[in-house]
Amino acid sequence: MFIPSDLELGKVLGTLIYNPTLMAVKGNYDQVNRLCSEVANTYGWGFVNINLRPYYSEGSKTLGYEVIEQLGWQLPDHIVAPLASGSLFGKIRKGFDEFIKWGWSTKSRCASSGAQAEGCSPIAQAFAEGRDYITPVKPNTIAKSIAIGNPPMAPIALDIARRSNGSIAAVSDDEIVAGIQLLAETKGCSPKPPAAPQSRCSRSWWSRGKIDPAKPPSPTSPATASRPSKRSARWLGEPYTIEPQLASFNAAWERAQSLQRASWEPMGV
Repeated sequence: MFIPSDLELGKVLGTLIYNPTLMAVKGNYDQVNRLCSEVANTYGWGFVNINLRPYYSEGSKTLGYEVIEQLGWQLPDHIVAPLASGSLFGKIRKGFDEFIKWGWSTKSRCASSGAQAEGCSPIAQAFAEGRDYITPVKPNTIAKSIAIGNPPMAPIALDIARRSNGSIAAVSDDEIVAGIQLLAETKGCSPKPPAAPQSRCSRSWWSRGKIDPAKPPSPTSPATASRPSKRSARWLGEPYTIEPQLASFNAAWERAQSLQRASWEPMGV
């Protein structure tokens, strides 16, 4: 598995507990994805969110299905979701459209809005400027999991927001922290930074009259906060920290295989 080296500790420990070979890449998600493409081409490996992407993206529709189920099998009037690559945003919409197409919901309209962190907001910038293309940016935000500077599904996200009468906006890191505190105080849940921008954007749209108070939106929070302990890392181990280059991965992969072979020897394998 490959992650950015500065990913939230809770996600790192939550991954290590399954004992994978974890590569922590010194770079952002764009650099991680590029390295994964190189590794896939070199070793013939399959990556869920790279060359096996249909399974990854189609699975995102289930979030849309669950929202409809929890609303008594009806579409919401408005949904607000975080934006990273734009895939989740588009697939939630696809799930809604399938229910409309099959006649499983009496509602046929739902506004779709997206939220980004200001430190990595190429889609929000394009929306504000009326563009159907994005200008890549270098991420700089605490919301690491949605910090994709060159999101591939951005044109689809922009089209969905405009076609459904939704919006796309960005909030600062301070507002993200305030959003986490607000949800903890009012809803009893504590989202991670990547799952908080939509709550702050929703509040802003309400105050400016862009959202009808009588028809509150359904904010999606795909990541809630865990309670990691640095002490846990003692027995969970650590990832291999590598540069975003194939040569650096090759060296780390060889070390990982050597350690694995050594662990097999006492068992007579």
